[in-house]
Amino acid sequence: MTSPTRPKANRSSASGLVRGAWALLSVFLLAWAVLEMVNHGGGTIPLGILGFIAPDLTLFVGPSGPREPGQLPRGKVPAYNLVHRPIVPIPGLIVVPFLPGDGPGANVGLFTFALGWLLHIASDRALGYGLRTADGWQR
Repeated sequence: MTSPTRPKANRSSASGLVRGAWALLSVFLLAWAVLEMVNHGGGTIPLGILGFIAPDLTLFVGPSGPREPGQLPRGKVPAYNLVHRPIVPIPGLIVVPFLPGDGPGANVGLFTFALGWLLHIASDRALGYGLRTADGWQR
């Protein structure tokens, strides 16, 4: 009797050109986020760092269950996939500068948070990590 075939725990099958483009975007976003943190200091530094790690905090959200190495539990997949889509932080980068506040740097912390979030997504894609299938495997 043979065992059922399971998907191999591997990285994305995106081409080298696509991953290279994500890597260039990552370098740009990192430089921009660091620039914002250095220029504004204060709360922008922890918010930028939190924006970078926040997408992976979804690994602690949702029900856990049986899984293989490299597989995300099925209950965690919807939240993980939601926060690992670039379309989620991009509106923050567009809207936050126009939010009311006291002066031009009033909302720079939220802006830096969104930069960190998008940096996380771009870095994941550059390293070959993408969204997960409904079963929790890398696509």
